[in-house]
Amino acid sequence: MNYKEAWDYLDNLQFFKIKLGLDSMADFLGSVGNPHKHLRYVHVGGTNGKGSVSATLLTLLTEAGYKVGLYTSPHLSSVRERFRIGDSYISESDFAEIATHIKNTLSGSKITYFEFTTALALLWFAEEKVDLAIMEVGLGGRLDATNVITPLVSVITNVSMDHEMHLGNTLTEVATEKAGIIKLGVPVVSGVENNESGDVVQRTCFEKGIPLFLLGRDFRPIKHSSEKWDYMGWNNLYEENLPCHLKGHYQVGNSAIALAVCECLRVHGFEINGDMLRSGLGKVSWPGRLEYFAKDSFRYLLDGAHNPAGIQSLIQSLREEFQYDKLICVWASMSDKEIAETLHPIAPLCDYIIFTRPDAERSALTEDLVQILPEEYRKGSQKVADVQSALIMAQSIATPNDLICVAGSLYLIGAARKILLGELVS
Repeated sequence: MNYKEAWDYLDNLQFFKIKLGLDSMADFLGSVGNPHKHLRYVHVGGTNGKGSVSATLLTLLTEAGYKVGLYTSPHLSSVRERFRIGDSYISESDFAEIATHIKNTLSGSKITYFEFTTALALLWFAEEKVDLAIMEVGLGGRLDATNVITPLVSVITNVSMDHEMHLGNTLTEVATEKAGIIKLGVPVVSGVENNESGDVVQRTCFEKGIPLFLLGRDFRPIKHSSEKWDYMGWNNLYEENLPCHLKGHYQVGNSAIALAVCECLRVHGFEINGDMLRSGLGKVSWPGRLEYFAKDSFRYLLDGAHNPAGIQSLIQSLREEFQYDKLICVWASMSDKEIAETLHPIAPLCDYIIFTRPDAERSALTEDLVQILPEEYRKGSQKVADVQSALIMAQSIATPNDLICVAGSLYLIGAARKILLGELVS
């Protein structure tokens, strides 16, 4: 297959719906030589912040001179965004070659879209002989396809309600699934709160007899300005005047989690000094997550928050970190989400809401979104069929002192970002 054929083949696997479980993944990897058994990993799970922590780790360790792979999901506009080594995304030719190998090995058998991309990442990282692979959990943890690996460090950023259809209807149930990545002999770094989720993670670590390094207890960030912070670790590590390049009040916590992972990795020979930390932290980027930029006299904020905890973080950032006269929100949601729980909290902040529908099977209809919006906010809302037209409408309303916030769905962010800034992957 060439690149386009390989991507089309992969996209067709989306009709083979989500299937949690490790058996088919393990069987397939066995048929291609178990590439996952020849690499060293950091495994990153949780509800929000997985991508930011993973991107920060990649940047820090690359800055220190290591060859580091990163596998994340979902992508914004190109499937190649999911696979990186250092600053470079997988090439079209490597993607096509490995995808063809996977397809031929399957010989007509079926695996899911996420199992396919996970296998592709593992095969690519093994072929490239990376020093370390950072693997982000796709959904949950216990039965996620990435859970075939045994990492050097496991990370659980935080736990909040999300994907209840697959993970459970209580915080304890969701946390139990997330904690399924915890393995014997593997230390855990976590930012879970002091609630049911924290109880699950701490109990799991205690029962397995493994060390847990907890944000706020064993390590902590000390923020002393909008741009600078200090890190206090558990092994007499103290680093001052660190930058935080990512926007969002919560990003200092995510950066601290990444530094705590670096502390754990030192026993495995991964060394990174203070100058490398400062330099790396100043270069971290994570597109589509509180991504702020100005273009053609308009100011934009793109944020892929699509669950209640993510929306609350977006709201706090809008209140505390941005100044604007009017807030013009371009919004879309996936129909299988609890839309009211995300749309209702942000509606009071918006002067205008423009509902649209990205080109995705699960996108909610704009008329349904209007009906979910509380009646007192419907007067300031509009329905626009496609993302480009929604952005044009937002621009027709906005002045240079206003802020256009694009939010509610990563599919929307991907489409809007491509229109405004072009492809992330060249």
